[in-house]
Amino acid sequence: MNLVFVSHRVCGPRCMRFGRIGIGALAFFLFVAVPSLAWYAGYQLGGAGLNKGPDEMSEAWREALHSQRAELADARRNAEENLNALALRLGEMQARVIRLDALGQRLTRMAGLEEGEFNFDAAPAQGGPEQGADGEPIAVEDFMARMDRLAQQIEDRGQQLAVLEEMMINRNLQDEVFPTGRPIDGGWISSRFGQRTDPFSGKLEHHDGVDFAGRAGSDVIAVASGVVTWAGDRWGYGRLVEINHGNGYVTRYGHNQDILVEVGRTVKKGEVVAHMGSTGRSTGPHVHFEVLRDGRRVDPKQYIYASR
Repeated sequence: MNLVFVSHRVCGPRCMRFGRIGIGALAFFLFVAVPSLAWYAGYQLGGAGLNKGPDEMSEAWREALHSQRAELADARRNAEENLNALALRLGEMQARVIRLDALGQRLTRMAGLEEGEFNFDAAPAQGGPEQGADGEPIAVEDFMARMDRLAQQIEDRGQQLAVLEEMMINRNLQDEVFPTGRPIDGGWISSRFGQRTDPFSGKLEHHDGVDFAGRAGSDVIAVASGVVTWAGDRWGYGRLVEINHGNGYVTRYGHNQDILVEVGRTVKKGEVVAHMGSTGRSTGPHVHFEVLRDGRRVDPKQYIYASR
């Protein structure tokens, strides 16, 4: 066997001859010795970590298992903390919703809305066609952000409804204390406010109220809520009931047969305070009705017809 070597340093090629023994030795070196040496070196360098003993392997597995258990415990603890915080927020929102429901029911009654128009015991009516299963699941961050926005909206609505309730209460209170309507259920107007011929002297005099004639003993009712400031005899009025309604308003009911209230008592609008009579300077059963505004007698007509 001849091997030809070519070198840049040598001007021409050189040839080497091998016999059968040389050829066998060369083949053994190339195909057996060299691979064996490479395998052994790789085994010693890269596989040394795989040749640990049973104790070392067991210790490594224990360390890995302990680390995984610790990570799992941290994850579980974080999940429980988040769940507790979420449950606390949910409880706060439920309490606020219950308060809003109660407030809404109270406002519904105050506003005189029909029963069933706003039912706070049932969920709001909603619907619509299904859009398929293409929706994306909500992420935890988006869910928490929506929870925060919802809590803020509930708080804002609660404050708004509280202000609305206060306004409605004030309005109802104003309606209660503002004189409106007639002091009797039946009867008729026998004398109006203003200049008239006096029934006793025949002279032209000013009449400070409106007279309602009717059946003796019929009910005399308060035209507004207030506090009784006079309940007894008074010159010219006979048996008189006087009620202070606040905001400068006072009403008087004269010539009563008997009085059913006493001074200092609080009366409600529409409550019976006396019975019609003809006491004092009177020609027959009637109620002399006066309205005073800031201490000055005014025409009761605008208050009598205000309820219309």
